[in-house]
Amino acid sequence: MATVKRSYDATARRARAEKVRQELIETARRMLLSDGYAALTVPKVAYACGVSVESVYKRFPGKPALVRAVVRRALEGIGPVAAEARSDTLDAADLAALVRGWGRLTAEVAPRVAPILLLLDGAAGHDPELASLAAELEDDRRSRMADNAARLDGAGHLPPGLGVDAATDILLAYSSPQLYDLLVVRSGWDLEQYADFVSVGIAAHLAR
Repeated sequence: MATVKRSYDATARRARAEKVRQELIETARRMLLSDGYAALTVPKVAYACGVSVESVYKRFPGKPALVRAVVRRALEGIGPVAAEARSDTLDAADLAALVRGWGRLTAEVAPRVAPILLLLDGAAGHDPELASLAAELEDDRRSRMADNAARLDGAGHLPPGLGVDAATDILLAYSSPQLYDLLVVRSGWDLEQYADFVSVGIAAHLAR
């Protein structure tokens, strides 16, 4: 009787690999915030997670790639669905609901990503590699806000005299890590106040 070979089930292996990947990202995040960019190294992250340096490099080809993953994870916010994906599902036809949603998502993501972005910006002047990464992350942020501004324009929400480029700048300002740092970290605002400030401010600029 012929033996039937079972197909290899890679589900468990993929789950383990993803768990290791997330542990590397979380460990790098903690080290980055506690020790700074210069002190963060791939060998340190590997040692802390109990894996080989080669294992880290297989997933992240260098420290900038690892830090980029830290930022992207922070931008996902809370829950199984990334904040960006949730933003894309907001009804662009309903301006009030749209800007309220953006305010809530900004307040959800900012505590996770703003400290990292501010740290990278502060250290970028001393490290050309980091300066390149910080510029890339800022370009990504501008691109995202440009997409949001285009949604506003497509839904007819931009008032006369306010073009997509200017709307992009407004959205960048209200989602900036510097604004979060000023209002929440330094001035003690709670996240609900901060979310309201963001949504009301954006709406004010769109008032006709």
